[in-house]
Amino acid sequence: MYKMISLPIFQVDAFAKGIFSGNPAAVVPLEEWLSDDLMQSIALENNLSETAFFVKEDEHFAIRWFTPLVEVNLCGHATLASAYVIFNEMDASGQTLSFTSKSGPLHVEKDDDVLTLNFPTDQIQAVAISPDILDALGQDRCVAAYQGRDDLMYVFDNQSKIEAMDPNFYALIPLLDRGILVTAPGDGDLDFVSRGFFPGTGINEDPATGSAHTTLTPYWSAELSKTKMKAVQLSKRRGYFQVEHQKDRTMISGKASLYMKGQIKIN
Repeated sequence: MYKMISLPIFQVDAFAKGIFSGNPAAVVPLEEWLSDDLMQSIALENNLSETAFFVKEDEHFAIRWFTPLVEVNLCGHATLASAYVIFNEMDASGQTLSFTSKSGPLHVEKDDDVLTLNFPTDQIQAVAISPDILDALGQDRCVAAYQGRDDLMYVFDNQSKIEAMDPNFYALIPLLDRGILVTAPGDGDLDFVSRGFFPGTGINEDPATGSAHTTLTPYWSAELSKTKMKAVQLSKRRGYFQVEHQKDRTMISGKASLYMKGQIKIN
């Protein structure tokens, strides 16, 4: 006889201005860990950029994140979505949550409907600009290139180039370790804008990438000589961020909206 497993599941739009914006993440609270293969299969079935799984351990939560193809070391929007579920669907007390992860301790603070991630700041190093990457991005030049912990970052000179970019994702895959962030100064009241491409993980373009802002924030903080900034990720859905550079930590703030909740049934 096979045992039926029933698991709660939530779909939350993170770094959003209401549903249908920001980045949708699946959130699966667990009483104990499932096998890696089963969590990967659930993430593939969900077919969202990230599925977060977490288990309560004493006063904190252990969290892991899966794309449809691989487990990743850090994901901002699915952490924000998980915090939303814990605060709003699990009646968490207090205004602060702590997570343990493959990227170390992570914290989330709640202030009314704004959630703020406290993440480790990425360490970026200047690298040579690759003509092959520029060609795959459909560009002939950029301002600078940097390598972060997981992703490359290519800097361009204006927002319109980021908005119009139409990459050749198949050409990008063999050129990247995980993904590439493209960024430029923002128009109007925006300090900077970005987009994130991760074709090797099964995500051609991520709608709103929290972890990317641990790479983007220190760069733009130095360039603009300011620590608090407003940013938008220019995917079709748009992601909305307030960020603050605090040396070895990056504060990433945004809102989330619950789209759906239900049950996973597995034999």
